[in-house]
Amino acid sequence: MAHTTLRRPDTAAGTGGRRNLTAALVVIAAAQLMVVLDATIVNVALPHIQHALGFSGTGLEWVVNAYALSFGGLMLLGGRAGDLLGRRRVLVAGLLLFSAASLAGGFATSQAWLLTTRAVQGAGGAMIAPTALALITTTFAEGAARNRAMGVYAAMSGGGAAIGLVAGGLLTTYVSWRWVLFVNVPIGIGIAAAAKSVLPESARRMGRFDLVGAITGTAGVALLVYGLSNAGTDQRGISHWTDTRVVASLVGSAVLLVTFVLIERRSRNPLMPLRIFADRSRSAAFVIMLIVATVLFGVLFFLTIFMQVVLGYSALRSAVALLPMTAVMIPMSASAAVLAERYGQKLIGGGGMVIAAVAMVLLSTLNASSGYLPLLVGQVVLAVGVGLAMTPATNAIVSSLPTSKQGVASAVNDTTREIGTALGIAVMGSLFTTGYRRAIDGQLSSVPSSAADQAREAPGIALAISGKLGAAGDALATAATVGASKWSQCS
Repeated sequence: MAHTTLRRPDTAAGTGGRRNLTAALVVIAAAQLMVVLDATIVNVALPHIQHALGFSGTGLEWVVNAYALSFGGLMLLGGRAGDLLGRRRVLVAGLLLFSAASLAGGFATSQAWLLTTRAVQGAGGAMIAPTALALITTTFAEGAARNRAMGVYAAMSGGGAAIGLVAGGLLTTYVSWRWVLFVNVPIGIGIAAAAKSVLPESARRMGRFDLVGAITGTAGVALLVYGLSNAGTDQRGISHWTDTRVVASLVGSAVLLVTFVLIERRSRNPLMPLRIFADRSRSAAFVIMLIVATVLFGVLFFLTIFMQVVLGYSALRSAVALLPMTAVMIPMSASAAVLAERYGQKLIGGGGMVIAAVAMVLLSTLNASSGYLPLLVGQVVLAVGVGLAMTPATNAIVSSLPTSKQGVASAVNDTTREIGTALGIAVMGSLFTTGYRRAIDGQLSSVPSSAADQAREAPGIALAISGKLGAAGDALATAATVGASKWSQCS
C-alpha cells in the first residue's frame, strides 16, 4: 500500500499528520473561497463604483466582464502551468498576483485603471482555482480523507457566491466600495504565506505549452463567457440575446472552440488532453457540474431580483436573506462525501439532482403574496440538492487520473462551472423577462400608453417611472410588482 501514499507519506498516521492535512485543507478551501467570493462581492458595489468613477451603464458591465473573461479564458492555461511548473508554486504566484491587483484596484481613480486591475485579478484567479482542486487530489490519499476534502472544497465553491453578496453589501454600506477589493489583500497574502508552509510542492514536469491551443482555447472560452454574460437580462431587466455583439461572440466562440478541439487532437503537448473525456463517469460529471452551476447561479440571480422588486428588500437585506442557502449547502456538501462513501457517488449525486429539480418546482410557485417563508423553503431544498450533487461530481472529475493531468482536469472543472454560471444567469434572466412581459400586458389598461410601452421593457424601468404618474403610477407599480412575480409563466 506504500505506493498509494507517496503524494503525502504517512498522512493519516499520527496527530501531526492529521494536523498538517487539516492546515492544508484550510489553506486550499480559503483560496477557493476567495476566488468564488470575488465573482459576486463586487456586484453589490457597482452603483457606488459607477458614481465614484463615472462609468456609463454599458461601461459598468466591464467591471464584471473584465474579471469573468480573464478568469474563465485563462483557466486551462493556469491548470496546465500547475502541472508543468509545480502546483504550490503557481497557487502562491496566483494569490500574490490576485492580492496585488486587488490593492491596485482599491486605489483606482479612473475607469481604465480599475478595469485593468480587474482583468489581472481574473488572471490570478485562473492560476488559483485549478491548482487548488489539483492540490486536494495530490495532497490527500484516495478514500475517506480525499472525499471529505472534496466536500469542503465543493462547499466553498457553492456557498462562496452568497457569502460574497453579503460581504459586498456590508463593506459597501458601512465602509467603502474600495474595501470589496482591499479585503482581498491581507487574506491573499496570508493564504500565500501559509501555503508555502503546509502544502507539498509537486515536481516540475517535462513538457511544453501548447501556444496555438492556448490562444484559440482562451479566446474561445472568453468569447463564450462574454456572450452568455451579456445575453441575459441586465440590471434594468432588458434581455440582449439578439444583440449583434452577443450573436457575434457566440458564433466566434463556436468557431474558435471547434478549432481548439482539432488542434488538441493533433498536438503532442495538448493544453487539454481529450482523453480525459473518454471515461463516461467523468464526462457525466462534467455535465452535472454544468447543470448544477447553471441552476445555482440562475436561481441566485432570480431570487435577488424577486426580493428587491417584488418583496421590496434592499440589496443588503436580499443578500442576508440568502444566507440560509449557504448555511445548509456547506455542511451538506461535506456530508455528501461521507454519504458517497457508504452508498456510492452515483446514488448520492443523482439524488441531489432530483432534489434540486424539486426545489426549482417549489421556487417556480413564488408570487407577490408568497412572503419569505416559501422562498426560504425553496432555497434550503435547493442547497440540499446542490450540496449532494456537487461533491460526487467534483470527485468523479479528478479521480483515477494520473498526477500529471490533475491540473488540466481541475481547470476543465472550473471552466465548466464558470460557463454554467454565465449560462444560468443568461437563461434565468431571459425566462424572467419573458414571464414578466406576458404577465404585465394584461395589467396596463389604466396606464398611459407611452408609460406602458416603457414599462413592458423591464420591472426596474416601470418602477422608476411610476413615481412620475400620480394615481396612474400606483397602478403601474402594482402591475410591475405582480408581473415580476409571475416569471414562471414562461417556463
